[in-house]
Amino acid sequence: MAGEAGSGALRELIPVVAVGLAGLLLAMVAAFGPWHAATAGNAPAGLVELRSPGDLGSGPTVEHRG
Repeated sequence: MAGEAGSGALRELIPVVAVGLAGLLLAMVAAFGPWHAATAGNAPAGLVELRSPGDLGSGPTVEHRG
């Protein structure tokens, strides 16, 4: 009886492990694969502005009324 239970468990465990390994492989391809065609060199560095949408910096402001 114990031998039969082990055989069925192994039969159920093999597809689970196979699907898990396939998912891991796809995740690694997505994480480390190129997402777009690279140009002839690296893109030049540029300034990135870090402002929230509610920041009262330069630009037009709109008054919100409830």
